[in-house]
Amino acid sequence: MSKQIIAPGKYVGITYSIVDDAGNVVEQHDIPVGFVYGSDTELVGGLDKAVAGKTAGDEVDVQLSPDDAYGAYDPSLTFTDDLENVPPQFRKVGAEVQMQNEAGEVKTFHVSNISDGKLTVDGNHPLAGKQLTVHVKIVEVRDARPGEEKVSGIHAVQAPTHPTVN
Repeated sequence: MSKQIIAPGKYVGITYSIVDDAGNVVEQHDIPVGFVYGSDTELVGGLDKAVAGKTAGDEVDVQLSPDDAYGAYDPSLTFTDDLENVPPQFRKVGAEVQMQNEAGEVKTFHVSNISDGKLTVDGNHPLAGKQLTVHVKIVEVRDARPGEEKVSGIHAVQAPTHPTVN
């Protein structure tokens, strides 16, 4: 039996790690996640193009600039206030704060710093402004099952944990 090649309509299961320019692993998925290639799932930085034509067992490294990944860091998305003005449940680094603008749009900010009686929240993605390397290992390629393209997504569907016979 020949290996299946990643092409539109194929279910693809991958594991991956994302490393910043300092060599720190900033995200890692050792349990396979899956998607249907060619569906509306978009992989960060055009990784979908990098895995096209590959087969199970192949590995791919992709360098991503901030523009290809999570965008440039925007300093206008940081706000600092006196700690006493912030409700107690948000007084820890990493806490999520929902903020709404005048147009009614809601955005999630994270508490990024607390010092000298001040608290700073940041609306940038934690990886914004960073040069990243994504290491992808393709663990499964098979024909997609009917309807999988409607429920798949890099964070929605895990690859099967049992062997697939094609």
